[in-house]
This record gives sequence, C-alpha cells and structure tokens, in this order.
Amino acid sequence: MKIGVGIRNMGPQSTRELLTACASAVEDIGLESIWITDHLAIPPDDAEGSGGRYLEILTTLAWLAGITKRVKIGSAVLVLPYRAALLTAKQIATVQELSGDRLVVGVGVGWMDPEFQALGVNRHARGRISDETLAFFNDCFAQDEVEANDQMFLFKPRPVKPPFLIGGRAPHALKRAATYGDGWFPVVKGPEDIASALPAYRALTKAANRPPGNITISTRLPLEDRSQTRTLYDQYQSLGVDRLVCGLSYDTIETFQDQLDKLSRALS
Repeated sequence: MKIGVGIRNMGPQSTRELLTACASAVEDIGLESIWITDHLAIPPDDAEGSGGRYLEILTTLAWLAGITKRVKIGSAVLVLPYRAALLTAKQIATVQELSGDRLVVGVGVGWMDPEFQALGVNRHARGRISDETLAFFNDCFAQDEVEANDQMFLFKPRPVKPPFLIGGRAPHALKRAATYGDGWFPVVKGPEDIASALPAYRALTKAANRPPGNITISTRLPLEDRSQTRTLYDQYQSLGVDRLVCGLSYDTIETFQDQLDKLSRALS
C-alpha cells in the first residue's frame, strides 16, 4: 500500500517557504505522494482554521511539480462544478505533461453552499455537472479531436491520462466512480467506514465491465501510538486499499518533519 501525505495549501502554513520545505521533506523521506485541497471562496463566518486563505489548487499543483522531481502530486479533491470543463481539462493536461506524468486527480462534487453561491453555480446541479465534466475529460484524454459546444478542436498536448479518483461517500460516489472514474477516494475515520462499501463498489465496476481501479483513502493515523498506526495500516491493506493519504497537523517544518518520521518508523 502506497503512502501519501496532505500538505496545507491553506491558512498561515501555506507560505512559499513552508510548502517548499514540506514537499522536499516528503520526497526526501521516500513517500509516494503529496496532496492538497480545494476551496475558492470561503465565507467570513466559516474561516476557522484557514482565515479564508487558500492557494488555488491547480496553480499550486503546477508549482509543486516544478519544485519536486519524483513524488506524485494529487488533488484531494478538485471540485468539478466550480470550473469550466474545457479549461480545466487543458490545465490538468498541462500539469500532467510538465510534471512528467506525476499527477493524480482526486475529484468531488462539492458541498459548501456559500461557495456555490459566490461562484454562481446551482448546488443542486452539482452531480449532473460533475458527471458531464468527467465524461468530457475521458473524451479529451482518449483522442486528439474532441467536440465541445458543437465545435471540434484539437486536444494537445495529450499526455498519459492521469488517474481520476472519485471522492465522496456511497452510494452516489460509488456509481460515479464505477461509471466515469479510475478509482474511489473516500475520506474515512476507520476501516469500518469502507469495509462494506468496497464490495459494493467492486460489484458496480464488474457490472459496468470496468476494472475497479485504485482505492485511495484519506484519513488520519494515531502517530503517537506506533503499534496502533501499524495495526490500522494492516487493516486497510487487508481490505484492498491501494493508497493511504495521511492528514497531518503542523505549524512549522519541525513539527511536520517529526510527524513524517513517526509515520515512517511505524510503517517500516
């Protein structure tokens, strides 16, 4: 099972210096991937923890690609209804091309009402918009000539398609992942959160005559308890999880490095 970690592209921890140090630390310690999250318009009354400061996700992923060499870079998750499909497909292809095929695209439908309001997007249409966007992405990475709004165009560069992992809970996310995605990417508190959903997801992919793809989970581990961390790792692996993205809390590079070291020791 591969291990990734989340780094903060929000709040006071999202400085250029700290982002650089965290990305370098993950690459140096040999973990597989780094992940950042997506918000565009935090309302003033819901800014705790970030102060409303968020670096835009695709721009930041492009920058992270430029300051790293090996580590994969991922979105956890890119909110599809917030963005125009063609422009976003071009941005994703560009990051994938320039990163040397290191991009992993976690996607979601979004949830924050004020953010949808600020963007002028109907929250109740988010499922339909997401499905249409994913279908369009798949077309773009399958062929050089694509149609949008009754206009044919060339989709170039067309690098290796990055995996699109569908975030969210069962049952809607499972159906979306089985139909359009390359895997499922839930947020979980413990193994019990996905133990019953994984067989259902695999049944859906089988019925659609598609491979189950990658199972990535986002969770937190009790890093102060090495034994419990290892037990949870083993439980997730036995369920068939392919990648675990570990959330970390930190204010300084020293705190971040300390947690990386504890994670590495627990899983060694």
